Amino acid sequence: MSKRKKQPSHQAGAGRREPQKRLERQEEKAATLKDLLNPAVVEKLKAQADQMKADEEAQKQEARRLVEEARKAEQKRLENDFAHLLNTSGTDWRKYK
Repeated sequence: MSKRKKQPSHQAGAGRREPQKRLERQEEKAATLKDLLNPAVVEKLKAQADQMKADEEAQKQEARRLVEEARKAEQKRLENDFAHLLNTSGTDWRKYK
């Protein structure tokens, strides 16, 4: 039951520095798609993306407008329908004597 001091088999920081250097080298070498493409192509793609977003927003607004118009038309139709008005009105006619 003797106590032995643990001796390190290798230096603590030496093994960790090498992978960090490799990662830094890989990051420097790794080129992004933006770096590989011609700047004119990148600008064209950005413009196309902006146009697609604008078109999608216009379609959403048009769909909202159509839904709103349909709702208003249905409300107007129901206001002119005597059966609907009779069903939705209060049933206590004694108030109106």
